[in-house]
Amino acid sequence: MALAKLVGLATFAVAVANAQVTGTYPATPLASKTGYTYPTGIPYKVDTDTGLIRGQQAGYNQCNSTTENQDSLCQTSFINGIDDFCLWAPIEPNSVVGNVEGEMVAWCTKPGRGTRLIPDGALQGVQFMKTPDYVQVVGFIDQEKINMQPDDYGGEMDPHGADLRGNPMGGIIFSQGFNGQWTQVVEWHNFMGGNAFCLKACDPSKPDDKHYCEHRLDRIGCAYNAPNAARNGTFESCDGDNQDFPGVYTVNGAVMTYSQPPEALGPITTMPYTARVPASSNCVQHTSAVIYTALPGATGSASSSGGSSSRPTGSATGSAAGASNTSNSGTKVSVGIGMASLISMITALLV
Repeated sequence: MALAKLVGLATFAVAVANAQVTGTYPATPLASKTGYTYPTGIPYKVDTDTGLIRGQQAGYNQCNSTTENQDSLCQTSFINGIDDFCLWAPIEPNSVVGNVEGEMVAWCTKPGRGTRLIPDGALQGVQFMKTPDYVQVVGFIDQEKINMQPDDYGGEMDPHGADLRGNPMGGIIFSQGFNGQWTQVVEWHNFMGGNAFCLKACDPSKPDDKHYCEHRLDRIGCAYNAPNAARNGTFESCDGDNQDFPGVYTVNGAVMTYSQPPEALGPITTMPYTARVPASSNCVQHTSAVIYTALPGATGSASSSGGSSSRPTGSATGSAAGASNTSNSGTKVSVGIGMASLISMITALLV
């Protein structure tokens, strides 16, 4: 192919991409898209924006028996108890969370809702906690079985993101854990990585849901956003007290607020405090084989070790369950043009 045509083709591709991107922010932020009801009051896609820098929603939100398989692109998630919760994880194997956080799909412990299922043996220790203001699940996982690179220290998913479209884009969560009725969760966060995870869903009827489910401390992981006493090899459900708001701590009677430094300053190597682990009560231990009875066998490459023996933390050095910054990279652009049309135009250019 002549050099002139190669240059022309490259210029054309850039022009097409640039012509289709008309903005960054949606007309309505994901966290403001409320009022959905499960199971019948959900649109096919929550995010219908076009022409924005991150492209279109990767999956869909109307999920049922026709979408339930290990290739499901369901982006409607759930958290109800130790035997009934979902995590956000990648579509394709061997993925890095920071590269695909906007496209994550629901991987769940319970069939019947049109999602992928977490493979048998992936969960290696889980603690479910119900508090006055939120429900939370924390644990250890062989993350390679849910399409994450085994050495990926991950990142945070939440309904905000730098462009307000959320991570994943269009991802929504429902729970029966607040009042027994299906309720759309407005504020939530899910840290994945380092073979550990934490997911907190805050009660939208309470005034402090946005504080308990803080979304700005994405580099310091579960230890500070969801302090816990989960143990590898143990499966238990508990009642618990509320934690302190993430980033808020007390020193000598003085209430302090931590400010996360910009990522440009490098790794976070020290923290000025240790987050208080809230008290728990009425804990009931479970056998994983009894509570997870319908999970499929794992496929793909050999599994990883499944993490450390201590509780999921997310270290202050930027490692484990959400230390990676989840601000939008701005590098992925969906040009919004049909493949057949694009091929036709490229062919015309080359003739």
